[in-house]
Amino acid sequence: MWLGPEEVLLAGALWVTERANPFFLLQRRRGHGKGGGLTGLLVGTLDVVLDSSARVAPYRILHQTQDSQVYWAVACGSSRKEITKHWEWLENNLLQTLSIFDNEEDITTFVKGKIHGIIAEENKNEQPQSEEDPGKFKEAELKMRKQFGMPEVEKLVNYYSCSYWKGRVPRQGWLYLTVNHLCFYSFLLGKEVTLVIQWVDVTQLEKNATLLFPECIKVSTRDSELYFSMFLNINETFKLMEQLANIAMRQLLDNESFLQDKSLPKPRKPLKNISALKRDLDARAKNECYRATFRLPKDECLDGHTDCTLWTPFNKMHIPGQMFVSNNYICFASKAEEACHLIIPLREVTIVEKADSSSVLPSPLSISTKSKMTFFFANLKDRDFLVQRISDFLQRTPSKKPCSSDREWKWNLADPGCEEVPELPSSSPLAVSPTSALSSRPVNFCAGEVPTASQGLLKLFRRNSEELLGPKGAKEKMKEESWNIHFFEYGRGMCMYRTAKTRELVQKGIPENLRGELWLLFSGAWNEMVTHPGYYADLVEKSMGKYNLATEEIERDLHRSMPEHPAFQNELGIAALRRVLTAYAFRNPTIGYCQAMNIVTSVLLLYCNEEEAFWLLVALCERMLPDYYNTRVVGALVDQGIFEELTREYLPQLSEKMQDLGVISTISLSWFLTLFLSVMPFESAVVIVDCFFYEGIKFILQVSLAILDANMEKLLQCCDEGEAMTILGRYLDNVVNRQSVSPPIPHLHALLTSGDDPPLEIDIFELIKTSYEKFSNLKADDIEQMRFKQRLKVIQSLEDTAKKSVVRAVSSDIGFSIEELEELYVVFKAKYLMSCYWGNNRAAAARRDQSLPYLEQYRIDMEQFKELFISLTPWSCGAHTPVLAGRLFRLLDENRDSLINFKEFVTGMSGMYHGDLTEKLKVLYKLHLPPALNPEETESALEATSYFTEDVTTEETQEDKGRRNENGPEKEEKGTSPQDYKYYLRMWAKEKESKKETIKDLPKMSQEQFIELCKTLYNMFSEDPVEQELYHAIATVASLLLRIGEVGKKFSNRPVRKSEDCKANNTQDPVSEEESPTSEQSQNSAVEQQPQADHEDKTCDDAQPEKTQQENQTLGDGSGEGQGSPLQLLSDDETKDDMSMSSYSMVSTGSLQCEDIADDTVLVGCEGSSSAARFRGNLHSRRSLA
Repeated sequence: MWLGPEEVLLAGALWVTERANPFFLLQRRRGHGKGGGLTGLLVGTLDVVLDSSARVAPYRILHQTQDSQVYWAVACGSSRKEITKHWEWLENNLLQTLSIFDNEEDITTFVKGKIHGIIAEENKNEQPQSEEDPGKFKEAELKMRKQFGMPEVEKLVNYYSCSYWKGRVPRQGWLYLTVNHLCFYSFLLGKEVTLVIQWVDVTQLEKNATLLFPECIKVSTRDSELYFSMFLNINETFKLMEQLANIAMRQLLDNESFLQDKSLPKPRKPLKNISALKRDLDARAKNECYRATFRLPKDECLDGHTDCTLWTPFNKMHIPGQMFVSNNYICFASKAEEACHLIIPLREVTIVEKADSSSVLPSPLSISTKSKMTFFFANLKDRDFLVQRISDFLQRTPSKKPCSSDREWKWNLADPGCEEVPELPSSSPLAVSPTSALSSRPVNFCAGEVPTASQGLLKLFRRNSEELLGPKGAKEKMKEESWNIHFFEYGRGMCMYRTAKTRELVQKGIPENLRGELWLLFSGAWNEMVTHPGYYADLVEKSMGKYNLATEEIERDLHRSMPEHPAFQNELGIAALRRVLTAYAFRNPTIGYCQAMNIVTSVLLLYCNEEEAFWLLVALCERMLPDYYNTRVVGALVDQGIFEELTREYLPQLSEKMQDLGVISTISLSWFLTLFLSVMPFESAVVIVDCFFYEGIKFILQVSLAILDANMEKLLQCCDEGEAMTILGRYLDNVVNRQSVSPPIPHLHALLTSGDDPPLEIDIFELIKTSYEKFSNLKADDIEQMRFKQRLKVIQSLEDTAKKSVVRAVSSDIGFSIEELEELYVVFKAKYLMSCYWGNNRAAAARRDQSLPYLEQYRIDMEQFKELFISLTPWSCGAHTPVLAGRLFRLLDENRDSLINFKEFVTGMSGMYHGDLTEKLKVLYKLHLPPALNPEETESALEATSYFTEDVTTEETQEDKGRRNENGPEKEEKGTSPQDYKYYLRMWAKEKESKKETIKDLPKMSQEQFIELCKTLYNMFSEDPVEQELYHAIATVASLLLRIGEVGKKFSNRPVRKSEDCKANNTQDPVSEEESPTSEQSQNSAVEQQPQADHEDKTCDDAQPEKTQQENQTLGDGSGEGQGSPLQLLSDDETKDDMSMSSYSMVSTGSLQCEDIADDTVLVGCEGSSSAARFRGNLHSRRSLA
């Protein structure tokens, strides 16, 4: 490419001049091309180690003048062809012009101006997106593609200088991290190291330091462990590798995320020395952290953040921290953990104004909300720009009606028997409650069918309890008063200051009247609900009356959801649960419905109305417990791995014992999936849910550790898994909530409590307090890091399970060994994944359905199959191989969806590798019949297709027809008798029996199809040492088959002597025309004579209808059923292909056409024409005598 002229002082250092003229030099860098010796090796090594190969192309053109010692680089090229093109342009366009100049300075000025003009013209034609990445990075990307053979769609994210440890020897080189691959290249004194690893194959990433290796990154795959060290910034490199591996795992887990990750957003401002893709991935990581910290919707994108201070009125201090601004929210997080968190939705903001600066409080900013709260920020850098950004976002924010300040509970009951519940007064004059927005528009879904409450079911079904008037009622009132005081000091609603005081109140238990409201706030579900008004009602309307697999599972589990609670012992609670679960299944069909969702949703409905419960379920499934409720419960398995890791760290004595017993994998799924709701008494488990919505999965893990710690001594003495499960079950069954005002609900695990000694009760609040005291140093960031590590392990383990399942399913019918099948599966899957991220369209990713069986999840199309076939087939046919691959694909694609799965793929491969000679010949034969043979590949393939689809079915013998007619009524009778199960068992047994296809089952082959078969056979032996001998053999066998077919055809025509009399005086028999010497004439005559043959058949049919019927019955068992022959009297539908004769008459003698036939080749069947004529003359004379 052309370069902006750069000054070069030493033109000969490390370069060799290949061409020269008075004004220009063309040079090649030492170490490139042929030769070079020791100097070339040294230069090549320096280029790799110092990365000069990323900046210096192997060829360049310099401008020079005779008296000057200064050279100017004007062009460079990665290949001789590219640089020669530039050189020729200079010679043709500039040399003559430059010779006119007298002053050398004028020559140099002219050349520099001309080159700048060329570059400007090229840049004008280029797309703007090509300027996203800096020039140095582009050159590195080009080098990466050339070095590793990557296509242009494979994007480089970043590259780093490092050492790869091969044994105990470090190889200095360059590590290239692309979207889908990890690549490494090193060249040291002639020794080259090239590594290419797909991210989907990475099973473990670790950053560690050992005595043998310095601080290094360990990359593990199923087959190897690779160590990379000596990074300038190892933390940045490792973080990027984690991101890319995590994206790859998401691709394996969920196709939708794969499609999103494939197209990344463009940066606003290009930065130096950083690729656009790297900036986008950094922004993606920041967005994920931002959303997780403040529990924001999944589509919220961080615009920027800045350091500042926040004035907190509750303690009258300026707290240092960071302000985060995004499209719809302003958030604040203090530097001291849990000092203060704040979320201000822009929909609530009324005024943003700059206050007067002072030396004590520089650059202040005040933000006022609809709830009369004002937030005061200070020490803002670039305050004017920040205010402008917030103003821009405010203008895009849709205006909302202000929420009512009163907390109203309204009911919409169709049941006249239900009493109206009075409205509850507001707890605070400044309160803005999440439920107040709904109170103005009561929800009524399908009121004609069942009554629906617009509030939590617990209010409806609370039995009159004396506890409300006793000490427990007083305790509940005290809790409510504590929260009211907190609301007064810290605010209420979304804009509440969230501090350590808030967490203390949550740990003491949320009052039942406030539980639904605070769950919505702490989970972030309130934000999604108010920004999507009417969304749930629309979903319910769309989903009602529709049935699929998810709705069937929901119906099955409805009455298993807290059956002991009175709210779900009647149609009101069951109907509400059905609507919420069905609506979510329609919102998120990839999850649909998973067991345990019914238990969690039933508890949400006790404290929230339907719409609130729906949005809480959304927050739970999609943000707080990601991937928990899919078909493979990947998220729960990931957190189970974290739990095992934490057990090893905090309870090392117990860890090994629990591992031996296999208890953790059993208990953790039931604990995590249902948030302890299925293993603890309801009154206690709901307190766990309170803390979970505030703290997240961190709290579930620390409570689980506290439970194991409390039972350590007993668990260490266990002998088997059952005993350990019994101990933990009894412990959890006796975790009680003595402060609950609700009457106790019978717990299913009470059956585990046995023995004479009364069980020891454990107070839930003491358990929570212990968990914070012993395990509170768990950090959310650490858990996210551990989640990544475990996700790699879990998803790769699931992929291994899928591979074993698929291999086991196909191994019984395939000739390959288990090891060979596993290797083929890896190759097959890699080809599928390659099409996903290198294909031009997204159809490859779209065709993978996680709900399908493992065998059907990976499927490839014809182009991918051709690539695999060419690299794996033992039948190499040279240039004919892709044609053969396409035919085999069509043969294997039984359901005609243009995709084949792994079983179909290995079935085809097995036939070629492990079938006996007969099986291989059958496969080869089928490859030249429809549907394998394309209609375009032969002239009469369309006729042959119609022949095989219509006529083959009619070629069953009279005996078969009779047997079918006899069995027909019996089958109908059996079908109408469901009691006769023995018949169905016999029928299923027959279906399971493997029906082996015999040679007799194969359809007949037409003339052109046999020609294609002969071509394929010849191509198989091309470039063989005995190619000529093999070709002579093929020609000889083909000729013999033709002669046999001709003779068989004559004999098959003899019984129909009388039917020939009606056309004895007609023109020449079409059969004789098929025996012309050249194949081209043969094909033309066959096509021309077909209408004539049809007309003759019809004439005979009209003349002798009775004879024709008898003769057709006589010929039913014969093999001579060629449609084009006038010797047979068939219907019009059966006279479509005059090429098919008898089962032997596949092709006429002279029709074998092969352009590559040698001059010395002799076709054996050349006399067939004359002998056939003599035979036909005798036949006519005998018939005339008769």
